[in-house]
Amino acid sequence: MKKSTLVIVLFIVCALIAIVPLAVIHNSEFGGSDGEAESIIAEISPEYEPWAENILEPPGGETESLLFCLQAGAGAGIVGFGFGWLMARSKYKRES
Repeated sequence: MKKSTLVIVLFIVCALIAIVPLAVIHNSEFGGSDGEAESIIAEISPEYEPWAENILEPPGGETESLLFCLQAGAGAGIVGFGFGWLMARSKYKRES
């Protein structure tokens, strides 16, 4: 299998992983683990009071999502740069 064909197949697989759950699971909320943990703790120990608070509270859910996306994008960029650097290093080692 050619490298370009493999890349296209992997892009299609990634797209399917993102699209299929949204298309198949109707009327569901994809919430985060923070809310779930909070409700479980309230069930187990109703008198529990958190011992730490947020330093900065985002004004809305959209801001929190934006910050998460920026974090994910920065991480993907760093990982991609690292892989590219390793590939280029090995390529230039072979040439010299």
